[in-house]
Amino acid sequence: MADGKIRLLLADDHRIVREGLKQVLADAPEIEVRAEAVDGAQALQLVAQHGGEAGLDIALVDIAMPGRDGLDVLQALRRDWPKLPVLILSTYPERQYAVRCIKLGAAGYLNKSADPDDMIAAVRKVAAGGVYVTPTTAEALASAVGRGGAGAGPEALSHREYQVFRLLTSGHSVSDIGAQLQLAPNTVSTYRARILEKTGTRNDVELALYAERHAKGAG
Repeated sequence: MADGKIRLLLADDHRIVREGLKQVLADAPEIEVRAEAVDGAQALQLVAQHGGEAGLDIALVDIAMPGRDGLDVLQALRRDWPKLPVLILSTYPERQYAVRCIKLGAAGYLNKSADPDDMIAAVRKVAAGGVYVTPTTAEALASAVGRGGAGAGPEALSHREYQVFRLLTSGHSVSDIGAQLQLAPNTVSTYRARILEKTGTRNDVELALYAERHAKGAG
């Protein structure tokens, strides 16, 4: 941190969300939004421009962005700027996504509906070198460890399969997913087939029910 300031990169493709987050963070005078990105590619570009951890103390990254999503950004930052902590923002259920993010190296997972005080506390903790985990996330992590972390839920999917899984269960079509992840529709269909096989489901409706079941911690 420089001069006691927490220098933050904010990455979210919705301007209204960025403005709302900045308003929340403005209640903490030591938190300074140094850069804003509208997608994953710009987020990585801005981190590089600021010299990674030399110019930033934390990256606050939305999981669902066009092109390179939050999971891609997280992996790239862990590879190129391993000392820069990443706090993942999401509207998705913690039980379904937090474990994946933490395993990929995120310093925390925060739902966008979180209380403003919790959001500020999360930024402070992560910027100070800690890991922010809610009780729900801690329970999901413990459950994944207890199962051995493989073959027992969405965490058994590969990184790309997981991205396709997330978009499929959010109601996106194969063509939509292809455009968003910059993949050919045939490639997306191949990933979809693998996902159905690994989850033991037969179609998108069963897959959505499977996702809902795991989001609630059942099954």
